[in-house]
Amino acid sequence: MIHQTKVPDRRVARTRKVLREALHSLIREKDYDAIVVKEILDRADVGRSAFYTHFRDKDELLASSIYEILGSIPSTHPEAGNDRLERILWFSLPIFEHLHRQRQAGGLMLGPRGRDVLHRHLQKVLADLIAESIRDFFPGRRKSAPHVPPELLAQHIASTFVLVLNWWVEGRKLPPPKEVDGLFRSLILPTLAPLSD
Repeated sequence: MIHQTKVPDRRVARTRKVLREALHSLIREKDYDAIVVKEILDRADVGRSAFYTHFRDKDELLASSIYEILGSIPSTHPEAGNDRLERILWFSLPIFEHLHRQRQAGGLMLGPRGRDVLHRHLQKVLADLIAESIRDFFPGRRKSAPHVPPELLAQHIASTFVLVLNWWVEGRKLPPPKEVDGLFRSLILPTLAPLSD
């Protein structure tokens, strides 16, 4: 019985993985906007009904890559004893480094619309994670610190991150990941200073 309940989970994970890989390989060959679901199905060797069981459309499939990226960097999430602000900003450098590696490996031809889809979903996922971190790690902030609702502060951090990410991706001269991460933090840290007191 236990064996039977685990098999579908593995099948689901495998199907989702091959669909993501198929989309990524197609994006290396042609612009995201030119890709149709049938091409993804053919490349992944997956049926139409299996695709629509997991994803509404190719945008949702692309967005699922965010969880894959964030899931591949859990070891960078700081422990309780680390710098308090790192508990909020732990994601930034690993994401910049991941995208830098992607770019060096040939990059993805997302195009403006594909990038917009990915970055919109990234902003939402990050805002949720950041808000959770703020609530968990800073429950009793100092009374002298201005009270900004965690959700609003999280939206501010996530939208600033995506703003910097867009600037970095669209730029002609690309600073290395550590440098662009420093730029992001220089924009955010003044806002977070009251939390570190």
